[in-house]
Amino acid sequence: MIMDRYINRIFNMDCLEGMKNMTDNSVDLVIADPPYNLSKGSKWKWDNSVVLKGMGGNWNKVMVDWDDMSFEEYWSFTIQWISEVKRILKPTGSVWIFGTYHNMGIINVICQMLEVEIINEIVWFKRNAFPNLSGRRFTASHETILWAHSGGTKRQYYYDYEYIKNGEFPEDLIKQSGKQMRTVWDIPNNKTKEELAYGKHPTQKPIRLLKRIILSSTREGDLVFTPFAGAGSECVAAKMCGRNFCGYEVNKEYYDIALERLGHCEVEMVQTNLFEKGKCENNENRSSN
Repeated sequence: MIMDRYINRIFNMDCLEGMKNMTDNSVDLVIADPPYNLSKGSKWKWDNSVVLKGMGGNWNKVMVDWDDMSFEEYWSFTIQWISEVKRILKPTGSVWIFGTYHNMGIINVICQMLEVEIINEIVWFKRNAFPNLSGRRFTASHETILWAHSGGTKRQYYYDYEYIKNGEFPEDLIKQSGKQMRTVWDIPNNKTKEELAYGKHPTQKPIRLLKRIILSSTREGDLVFTPFAGAGSECVAAKMCGRNFCGYEVNKEYYDIALERLGHCEVEMVQTNLFEKGKCENNENRSSN
């Protein structure tokens, strides 16, 4: 089993170094939100420093070092972390990997190379997606999530079919009550004030999306591991769901945010539940009008 010192902790270190110290077949679930390599060639992200007329906010192009790799560097990096994930996953475990068209083709090919079998490709539809700035392409309104397991013909990975079929998903306008869930998930990307109270990460995922992943593919008390912890959302969601967690985050600023959030997890959990309840009531009102 994984050493006790890893349980319910985030470490400020590179995941490739950290995973070397983790035991084989020790993790029940991996949620991986790796760098998408969006900055390659353009060297920018958005921040609040320059007014861009008509966009409802201030925007500026700035460099993001951790999201800027050559193709060769990104290929090698991806092989390394997926190989380690496969090694530490239990036979009953699985991995969820976030991405977009910028990196998902590479991840898909490497999963096949390493015999990590893809179970589903989820389309996370963001109905409140940010508008397209150039006016030269369709507005990007989804991300892809691959659900995979470590391979083998037995396919022992855990899946809570009853929860997914009969659970309550009030924010999702696609999911029909009592029906099998489809591979398109309608989950808005907006977050509660508590999720952003101590700072934010530029690719931070909403808690309710992560809770769906965790509750569908783990049991209470299982270990959820995230190699790219960012602002700690995966770990916070695991704690809310009664699961253990472990993670690595190389950036000290985001690591500190994650620790603050975990220290105030109970407050964030209450506000997230109220937020989801409010969304449910709004959807019901919209349906009746």
